[in-house]
Amino acid sequence: MSFESLPERCLDKRELRELVDDLAHRSETWHEHVDFPDGRRHYVSLHRDEYVDIWLLCWTPENDTGWHDHDTSAGAVAVVGGVLKECNPRIGGAHVETEVPEGTSFCFGPDHIHRLVGVADRSVSIHAYSPPLWRLGQYSIDESGVMRRVSVSYADELRPLNAVA
Repeated sequence: MSFESLPERCLDKRELRELVDDLAHRSETWHEHVDFPDGRRHYVSLHRDEYVDIWLLCWTPENDTGWHDHDTSAGAVAVVGGVLKECNPRIGGAHVETEVPEGTSFCFGPDHIHRLVGVADRSVSIHAYSPPLWRLGQYSIDESGVMRRVSVSYADELRPLNAVA
């Protein structure tokens, strides 16, 4: 599945994973947008319509989204260069941390809370969301373990709200 042949409906998380996996193998659709300006996370919208939102993100080890959800959107991520680390919060225990290397993808539903961190010196990933992102929930977890959610616009760059717990 490519963004040229997307159905006129929202996609589920498995369809989004198919989409990012397909795009991962078609670098001509995204390679010109890869950039690492001054160590900042770089992101570019590749496609947006009423059903699907597709982004290219470029990462360095200093880049961290902080804890967040995608509100009502399902999503999928394909790592096309380097390595990302996905973290999932665990109440009463150590957070789950998974390294996601180049050539790997994962998908999730709207109930998913995570954070992504660049691991390799230069990492690149493709993200797809359906329905398109409008709001995200951004979380902070304080030293006592209390979690709070703040609603933010999809256009705001995600970064940690506080020291990482």
